[in-house]
Formats: sequence, C-alpha cells, structure tokens
Amino acid sequence: MSGELLELADIEAARALLTGVVLTTPLERSRFLSRELGAEIWLKCENMQRAGSYKVRGAYTRISRLSEAERARGVVAASAGNHAQGVALAAGLLGARATVFMPEGAPLPKVSATKGYGATIEYAGSSVDDALVAARAFAERTGAVLIHPFDHPDVIAGQGTVGLEIIEQCPEVGTIVTAVGGGGLISGVAVAAKALRPDVKIIGVQAAGAAAYPPSLAAGAPVKLDESATIADGIAVLRPGELTFAHVSKLVDKVVTVSDEDLSAALLMLLERHKMVVEPAGAAAVAALITGAVPIAEPVVAILSGGNIDPMLLLRVIEHGLASAGRFLRLSVRASDKPGELARLLGEIAESRANIVDVLHSRHNPRLSFGEVEILLSVETRGPDHSAALIAALRGAGYSLTLLSGTP
Repeated sequence: MSGELLELADIEAARALLTGVVLTTPLERSRFLSRELGAEIWLKCENMQRAGSYKVRGAYTRISRLSEAERARGVVAASAGNHAQGVALAAGLLGARATVFMPEGAPLPKVSATKGYGATIEYAGSSVDDALVAARAFAERTGAVLIHPFDHPDVIAGQGTVGLEIIEQCPEVGTIVTAVGGGGLISGVAVAAKALRPDVKIIGVQAAGAAAYPPSLAAGAPVKLDESATIADGIAVLRPGELTFAHVSKLVDKVVTVSDEDLSAALLMLLERHKMVVEPAGAAAVAALITGAVPIAEPVVAILSGGNIDPMLLLRVIEHGLASAGRFLRLSVRASDKPGELARLLGEIAESRANIVDVLHSRHNPRLSFGEVEILLSVETRGPDHSAALIAALRGAGYSLTLLSGTP
C-alpha cells in the first residue's frame, strides 16, 4: 500500500488467496441494452457468485489473513445480508466461528442463508450502521475479530478482484458502473481498473433514498445521513467509510443516484430480458444506464453486484416495476349502483384488450354519493400507450376514475 490507497499488487495478492475459492463470474453482453442505448453494454454477473454476491471475495481475503489465534477467537460482522453470507461462508471454509449482527427486518432468505452457512445471528437496530455499533461492542466484549463490511484494506482488496476479471474479460472497457453502499466494491474495482487502464471511467450508483456519497464528496469528508429509505437494502449505508471515501474521492469519476422506481424497472428488465435474478442493489448500475444518468464511454460494463432477493420483495418489486413501466394500473372507478354496471365496466376493459388481475366492489366509502359504488381494479396492459388508451376509453364511456398507481 502507498499512503491510504491500495495498489494493484494488493488486489493481485488477494486474487492469489481467492483462487479456487470464488468463481470467475461471467461477463455477458446485453443485446437488449446495447440496442436500446446504442452502445456496447456488458453485464458482470456477480449475482452468480458463491453466496449470491461479490461479498465473499472481501470476507475470505480478510479472514484468511487472520492468525490462528485470531481465528480461534471467532469473527463478528454487521450486515443486511450479503456481507453476512460472505462472512459466514468464508468463516466456515477457514474454520472460524462467525457471529453476524443484522438489522431488525433483514430479509428472511438472507437470514436463513447466513444461518445455513453456520453463523450465529443477532439482531440490532434498524440499519446496517446500528448493527455495526452492536458488532463493535461484541468484538470488544468477547475478543472476536470484527470483519468490517467495507472499510478495511483486505476487504477492499478482495472486492477489487472483480475489477481484475473485468479488465481481462473486456480489455477495451471504457466505463465500469457499479452500485455503491459503503464503497468497498467500487474502491477495489477502481484500484485495479485504473492501474491497468488509467483512462477507464469508474461510475458509482447510489439509491436516492440512501445516498451518502454525493454530500460527502461535496463536503470533502464522510457525511452521515439521518436516515435511509430505499428498497435496496444491500446499499443502504448511512455513512461512507474513511478508507473507502479516500479511494472514491481520488479514483472514482462520478457518483449518481437512482430512484426506487428506476431500480424496480431495471430489476424487471433483467428478469424479463436476461433471465437474471438480482436484488434491487444489484440492479443499480443498470438502472443508472437506463435512466441516462451515466455518461457512456463504450464498451460499458455494469456490475450486477448481488442476487439475494426475498421472494416477497421480488413480487412487490415486479408489480412496482410493471407500474413504473406503464404495464400495471390500479384504478378507482365510480359507477352507478345498478344491475349490470359492473359487467358493463368489465366489458369496456375487455374491449380494450387489457387483462384484469383483481376487482373489489364497494358501496361503503363515505365519499361516495348515494347510488354510487367504487370499483377498485388492478389491470395489466401492454405498456404506456395501451394504458393511456384504456383510460381514455373508460372516460369516454362516462366513467369517473382515479389512477392509484401506474403510468398511463
């Protein structure tokens, strides 16, 4: 290391440790995005890594470098899920006990997977930052070694092996785009990529509801957010690390933000077009490309950082993504309370070739006039134009309606 920043040799040393432990994940060309954006777009599929994300790279590198005495004391980590699984898997491979502090409400599949790898789970607070406070206290109390989710040289070095693979798989890469939470992945990738290709652009993407890097970069030092609100639990970090901030501020070209709607649309696109299961954080890079938030120097590599998504969240995100794409509408329609009126309304929708998902017929809303009913509908359409045509047809037929969700 030179000063604060890691060097290429640190990443290469981590790769030697990880040989035979982690997968060299595929780099796949996105024909859909390449066509839509008019540029060569490739996907680095870390959602297909062991334990479902890149996190095992940093966790294994860190734990493997502990002494036997340190490993005998056990390790402790704080995570919303992906780092938890990476630490649990790495600790099991290296014969160390692992305790993981997770926020209350952490996704159940991530909790179950972490337990399945042999870790003991403890709950603390409502954020990764709260869990990290509890993990530090546990380390001080028990002597367990804290495996920080991002702010440690070994962790950054391990994550940086993703960058080495990208340069080998796509030597001419012009832009690398990746999700950013605490900054471990982008820091390591930037060290590796900039050392081998100084002209490559490194772009970070944060969820708008948990974007600590833009204000931190503006202030010249890590700034802590008061709260986070995003579906992307994997990158919901309130404060950048000191070491990761140093790397990002010096090596990363730009950090942009995307909304939860953007993340939902990207996740849905990856599922439909690429048959790729990713979590919201894993879709962040693609969301930034779709929204045009990223200045493109092609070819572009977007890192799909993780695929560990709760099936219940996946259902909600799919619905949200369909609504954002104008393919799913929730409507409130007022109609006369007389025989045949519901059938007439459903007939109008059928005429428009839309698909009704569910119907709720209510007479008891106090806002209704006497002799009126409210009909709540969920409707699938073929897209924004079809949605707009459906709404126009219903209004043309004399119905008073309110769009509850969706984009006509």
